[in-house]
Amino acid sequence: MKKISLLIMLLSIIMILSACGSSGNSVPITAETEGIWNHFFVYPLSWLIIQVAEFFYGSYGLSIIVVTIALRLLLLPLMLKQQKSSRAMQELRPEMEALQQKYKDASSKDPKKQQEMQKELMTLYKSQGVNPMAGCLPLFVQLPVLMAFYFAIMRTEEIARHTFLWFDLGQPDPLYLLPFIAGATTFLQMKLTSAQLNDQMKIIMYIMPVMIIVAGLSLPSALSLYWVVGNVFMIIQTYFTVTRAEKKTSLISRS
Repeated sequence: MKKISLLIMLLSIIMILSACGSSGNSVPITAETEGIWNHFFVYPLSWLIIQVAEFFYGSYGLSIIVVTIALRLLLLPLMLKQQKSSRAMQELRPEMEALQQKYKDASSKDPKKQQEMQKELMTLYKSQGVNPMAGCLPLFVQLPVLMAFYFAIMRTEEIARHTFLWFDLGQPDPLYLLPFIAGATTFLQMKLTSAQLNDQMKIIMYIMPVMIIVAGLSLPSALSLYWVVGNVFMIIQTYFTVTRAEKKTSLISRS
């Protein structure tokens, strides 16, 4: 799970860098745009943004907010399943570490010892009703949807011609507020789950917000708006599904 979480963070960094460095990502998306990714993922979400904006009398800012929340709600069951699996693995960590310590002195090149350790691990998972791969599928279903929406915002030409609040959606925030809010909410979201991260992954907790801020200073404000809304949703979700659950577990263990 740690490796998968790290993969998601790295993919997020790659996504931001690709948005900054590739001109192809800014080519307007249309129904005629070729490619499976463009036609079946990016364009449908671009079309949805336009339809929702028309419902709100041409407000593309409101459209981005509403569609972001709608997608997050749609993906919520998958996220909850992934978080449940992650918590279950966390609870098994002491027993897993004990098994690793048991086979620590065994040669890593000894296939028999490795098979014995894997067998004991699988027995442990089965006895506790835990599937170590249960958290993988939800993550890999979420990623294409969220990435497609990100690029749909970038490549929907109509967004760049509209304003929302104090900024032009197609231009960087002139007051630089959105990028810093996006960075701060990114940090807070990752901070809420930092207990599940090791020291190496915690470094990314500080790198990601800085990259979000730097990217937001040059990318269209529509993307910073998307980051802020998505982060706020994830902060609320994490608080109610992870932080409160950890507090409840802590209180039970103390009693």
